[in-house]
Amino acid sequence: MTELEAQVAEWGAEEDNVRAIAIVGSRARTDVRADEWSDWDVVVFARDPAALLVREDWIVTFGRPRLTFLEPTAVGDQVERRVLYDDGSDVDFAIVPIDLLEHPAVAHVASRGIKVLLDKDGELELVLADLPGPEPVVPPSQHALRELVSDFFYHAVWAAKKLRRGEIFTAKRCVDSYLENVLIRILEWRTRAANPQADTWHSGRFIEQWLDSDTLAEFGRTFAAYEEADVRRALFATMDFFRERARETAGLLGLEYPQAEDDFATGLIKRLLP
Repeated sequence: MTELEAQVAEWGAEEDNVRAIAIVGSRARTDVRADEWSDWDVVVFARDPAALLVREDWIVTFGRPRLTFLEPTAVGDQVERRVLYDDGSDVDFAIVPIDLLEHPAVAHVASRGIKVLLDKDGELELVLADLPGPEPVVPPSQHALRELVSDFFYHAVWAAKKLRRGEIFTAKRCVDSYLENVLIRILEWRTRAANPQADTWHSGRFIEQWLDSDTLAEFGRTFAAYEEADVRRALFATMDFFRERARETAGLLGLEYPQAEDDFATGLIKRLLP
């Protein structure tokens, strides 16, 4: 147990509101382990999470805080307090209710690794002992592929309209954020279709490790500079890149690529941005 982990466990033992504490994320994983830049993901199971979240006095127990704020958790629809300490360490305290132990999010997070620091009532160990294994990743259906392609091209048209109106920033944000997020989904699907054992993580995490170098380089060229001509270039490059990977995915899975949706949207975009 590290010094910080020991301090957190000791603090939790003195807080009656706190019933269990665990470390998750890179500090608890056995694959893609933590390095000097990794943050600390601390899950605190409490009877009354709000009572801890509104307070800041307890965070000084672990160092001198320089920045702190509240933010929604990545999974589980909860709230966490993020703290950046004087020594540069970044600690995220997810303060969650006891009944979240029964939430599927616990299984999802624990599947990557979990380290129990405190378990006053023994409930966390019981839950962990009875956790099911990670659910198998189900390949996308024809309906799911059509939904994703429609989503992508709908927003591609939306970005083209904004660009035509002169809203360069809004168009760029759509291309470099929304469309790229949809693109990552098709890259995950395509990677797993080619290799069902591939671990694509989530939301593009560790994309440099699970995506081949040529595809990754092409992906990098789909981002735009903040100028009208380059946002236009990036939009068409993103469309071409998405289309090719979606077709590859469809072929690998024996699905039909939604060509009609693509043709309609692409034709409209070319008229908007001749």
